[in-house]
Amino acid sequence: MRLRILTPLSVVVDEDDVAALRAEDSTGSFGILPRHADFLTALSIGVVSWRRADGQQRFCAVRGGILSMRGGKDIEIATREAVAGDSLASLDEVVLTRFRAAYEEERQQHVESTRLHLNAIRQIMSRLHPDGGILP
Repeated sequence: MRLRILTPLSVVVDEDDVAALRAEDSTGSFGILPRHADFLTALSIGVVSWRRADGQQRFCAVRGGILSMRGGKDIEIATREAVAGDSLASLDEVVLTRFRAAYEEERQQHVESTRLHLNAIRQIMSRLHPDGGILP
């Protein structure tokens, strides 16, 4: 199988000899083998691992993303950020911690933005008169 992991700025992984792949989405961990049915899923923050035809195990930390399997042989992952590595321990400790912190910060910013929008709507609504006019 061919595996490509892409970010907006680069191709992080491009390998032709993938024998098996493991990843994780919101329903849990799953595996893909050659001739797998076409498949599309949203990945969680985690580590994608794959075994090459020569038996070598490889890893890539991804900050979420979309995985697509096409034609039983082409796997493509589009993600915001990805870091490939040979050591699962180093990816798990350093990279995933950074990805999770960035996700939490983005989530908090979204909550604050939503609060600002709701407050603006409340202010507008408090100035409107019931008959459609604006209160003085």
